[in-house]
Amino acid sequence: MTVGAERVRRTLVIDDVPMLAMLGPRDEHLRTLERGLPRLEVHVRGNEVTIDGPERDVRLAERLLDEMSAVLTAGQPLTADAVERALGMLRSGGAGAPVERPAAVLTANILSTRGRTIRPKTLGQKRYVDAIDAHTVVFGIGPAGTGKTYLAMAKAVQALQAKRVNRIVLTRPAVEAGERLGFLPGTLTDKIDPYLRPLYDALHDMIDPESIPRLITTGTIEVAPLAFMRGRSLNDAFVILDEAQNTSPEQMKMFLTRLGFGSRMVVTGDVTQVDLPSGTTSGLRVVSEILEGLDDLAFCRLGAEDVVRHRLVGDIVAAYDRWDARSGDGAPARRERQ
Repeated sequence: MTVGAERVRRTLVIDDVPMLAMLGPRDEHLRTLERGLPRLEVHVRGNEVTIDGPERDVRLAERLLDEMSAVLTAGQPLTADAVERALGMLRSGGAGAPVERPAAVLTANILSTRGRTIRPKTLGQKRYVDAIDAHTVVFGIGPAGTGKTYLAMAKAVQALQAKRVNRIVLTRPAVEAGERLGFLPGTLTDKIDPYLRPLYDALHDMIDPESIPRLITTGTIEVAPLAFMRGRSLNDAFVILDEAQNTSPEQMKMFLTRLGFGSRMVVTGDVTQVDLPSGTTSGLRVVSEILEGLDDLAFCRLGAEDVVRHRLVGDIVAAYDRWDARSGDGAPARRERQ
């Protein structure tokens, strides 16, 4: 018989949190547990939950219920998405407990703004934000939807509000993503605005939109293309380089050497989405070979399991990863948009 396949029956008494919050509206959280562990039979009577099924799955369900209770005890709302992610984290821990409890990940608040709280949603994201706290320079590398830029922006706003830095500098290379934009009309600001729009969108989620023009005018927040960084020294600033896969090795070196006293840098990008001209090496691809092992610098690699957009996005990323693995060269295929 397979280890852990023996059927067992356990009854748990939930007496530390309201059962309505545990089960969710219309038992949504319970249904999520049942979908994630389909071999179990789960019955609820009052505040008692009876679980019947393979021993390994029963143990996993017990741990999941404990994590759900811990999230609610911490005063955080519990959602079906959080239940699903907690189960995924517990599974990734194998036979032993994961390095960090799912409840600790799901209750780690970064920034509360405009009626909502920004927090990591996966173990990879929690390690990423912890690295930003612990290191002066952090590289966040991973596919679309893993929160690389968004979480870095939240940490930047948090640092500004706590007066650990005096300003935020947001930059990205002005490289066309496949489509030929041609000669855009208007002033220089008008021409570069399309490249920087994603950074403005994130800012509007975290700061009162009415105060953003004032912060930009005073220089507290600067959003500029990478070319504007040359020759500068950025002191007491939280600096974010987005879409770093579209930098050349020379541009990457130029950017990193802008680091001034009292500053932090976060570099984000996806090495599978390079929009540089054919034959140009991505600076983000080679930087780990150059800088790996340096003190006070960290590389955080996020994967499909860290995607927090629509569930299908994670499946799409995983499918592309499988396709890359079959490409035969042992390295991710360079998927340029032609």
